[in-house]
Amino acid sequence: MAGGLEPHLEALRRELHGPAVLSVLVALIAVAITFLIWRFVQGRRSSRKAVLLLGLCDAGKTLLFARLLSGRYRDTQTSITDSSAVYRVSQDKSTNVTLIDLPGHESLRLQFLERFKAAARAIVFVVDSVAFQREVKDVAEFLYQVLVDSTVLRNAPALLIACNKQDVTMAKSAKLIQQQLEKELNTLRVTRSAAPTSLDGSATGGPAQLGKKGKDFDFSQLPMKVEFVECSARGSKGEEGEADLEALEKWLVKVA
Repeated sequence: MAGGLEPHLEALRRELHGPAVLSVLVALIAVAITFLIWRFVQGRRSSRKAVLLLGLCDAGKTLLFARLLSGRYRDTQTSITDSSAVYRVSQDKSTNVTLIDLPGHESLRLQFLERFKAAARAIVFVVDSVAFQREVKDVAEFLYQVLVDSTVLRNAPALLIACNKQDVTMAKSAKLIQQQLEKELNTLRVTRSAAPTSLDGSATGGPAQLGKKGKDFDFSQLPMKVEFVECSARGSKGEEGEADLEALEKWLVKVA
């Protein structure tokens, strides 16, 4: 009986060592590795629960923060420290993120960004649509510093440019703000790439490359998804009325 099975066992051994089986094993290993990488990336993303509110002073970050949490208007002052609170993005209260309002003062903003950037699931960069034409260079400079940060580039949190104060007649549109920011960021990229180098050959001006080399910059070249919305934390009826944050709230649901 054993002698009769031997030829069949030998044939099975040859099959198991054949190229077809090897190909299947390689494919299975590749699938397993891909799955493990996906789980690792998803695990890192799920551990990041913060949505950072960034922007220059007087862009309306703190009022926007208050409106999202309570729906009510409140008088605000220039922040010198961070404020954080849990924001529930669904009515059943099962999904939430931590909103963190960071100071916009030039001497503080990068310091606070450094403290919280690793926890960022998403970033809301608030722009004063009324003062934008006057502040465009400062807005672009701060946004550039955010976009070339190594942690931000690695984690690629979703980015929303919230064009605030749309209740004011002189407010610039989100489309114009996007076009002007792309133009200014492209200029910054060129000037930074021309920065002098130190004796060891490293650039003294920090990271120089933003977007794709040889092409004018646009936001689609970034590793994170970038969207623009128009909003008004104050609202068209002022203190007594409701804020116009519907587009922002829908975006928060998507990224939560």
